[in-house]
Amino acid sequence: MTAAWEPVPSRPGTRRLSRRAVLGAISTALMVPLVGRARPGHAQAGADWPSQSVRYINPFPPGGATDTLSRLWCARMTEIAGQQFVVENRSGSGGNVGVDAVAKSRPDGYTIGMGGIASHAIAPTLYASLPFDPVRDFTFVSGLWQLPNIAVINKDLPVRSVPELIALFKASPGKYAYGSSGMGTTPHLSGELLKQLAGVDILHVPYRGGAPALLDLMAGRVHLIMDNIPGYLPAVRDGKIRALAVTSPQRNPVVPDLPSMAEVVPGFQMTSWACVCGPAGMPRPAVERLSAYARQALESADLVRSYQDLGATPWWTTPEQLLDFRAREEARLAPLVRATGARVE
Repeated sequence: MTAAWEPVPSRPGTRRLSRRAVLGAISTALMVPLVGRARPGHAQAGADWPSQSVRYINPFPPGGATDTLSRLWCARMTEIAGQQFVVENRSGSGGNVGVDAVAKSRPDGYTIGMGGIASHAIAPTLYASLPFDPVRDFTFVSGLWQLPNIAVINKDLPVRSVPELIALFKASPGKYAYGSSGMGTTPHLSGELLKQLAGVDILHVPYRGGAPALLDLMAGRVHLIMDNIPGYLPAVRDGKIRALAVTSPQRNPVVPDLPSMAEVVPGFQMTSWACVCGPAGMPRPAVERLSAYARQALESADLVRSYQDLGATPWWTTPEQLLDFRAREEARLAPLVRATGARVE
């Protein structure tokens, strides 16, 4: 039997490698980095994206409108893409905690999340500093939905219209409070806009999402909330709270009997919107395929119907259109935020 490293006779015209040369070649190969390969446990996003489940971060708690609408979209995306789109709720700081988690995630196409009017149009003016840059730290993919808020009150308040509510607030300055799902959200700015346009003095109580705010509204700890329609319709229909108006310029077909706030408070307009984004540097093939799948989902008849039943309008955009829209929204809302005096240090 020959030794394991005994040289093998070479054929004419070939070069024989010494044991040292072979060992050197193996050692060199082991030191070469795995260029272009994903780290263990992570798929490389390319033309085959998605080849594993996708994490979708919702920056608000379970049970609210954004959670319901997000889960509907993720369920449809799962059917289209053939991989699970899994919702992870990560709330706090008016949505900034979850949005920051998206910005700081690995840009491999397998972590995406919900951006929107609060984090990407209001927060840049409202907050003295943010843990993320609302433009540079993200890859913008597509719009998701547009959704007005609904003005709801504790059912024991002796009012049945917005003018009566304003009269009640004016009769007792500082006595009443409105709740929101956090600083910098459209429920927060809706209340500040009402204070500005109607000249009322009401307190702001921020919560970590719409669900705890609703509980306190029903208990009478706060008296008014102007939040996304879906999270409040069941309580309205069950008679647990009373709806007075919607915050869009026009009435909403889900609650056609409710006036728009603009009908009684001229100039009042606050419509929420949400979008799909990921961390900066997402591979272009993943962005293109995600955008195409998002369009297919948002234009599917079942999702359109589900969204409309909740008062939302499906809203697809290209990445470029979304970037332009975000910039216009920040410019539109910045003067309002400054005029309210609201500022988070």
